[in-house]
Amino acid sequence: MTSIANTKPISYLESHAALLSEELAHNGGPVVITQNGVASMVIEGFQQFQAKESLIAALKIIAQGEQHRLQGQGISAQESRRQLKVARQSLV
Repeated sequence: MTSIANTKPISYLESHAALLSEELAHNGGPVVITQNGVASMVIEGFQQFQAKESLIAALKIIAQGEQHRLQGQGISAQESRRQLKVARQSLV
């Protein structure tokens, strides 16, 4: 959860955008921007954004795999190992 220390009013964003960019690069954590005292947006550094997007992509792949498994699609772990063994042997 984001701490109160990482909450800034929208006027701070308007007047300190460059400084906020440096803070994000240094601290890495997201900053909650408020408007009229209510959280209205979250700003995060690019590296944090990329890491989150990579995690979401991986979770989607896992969910698809689980869905396929439940539908009876795919192959068993034993069959997967056999295919990997065959593939490795063809590289040698």
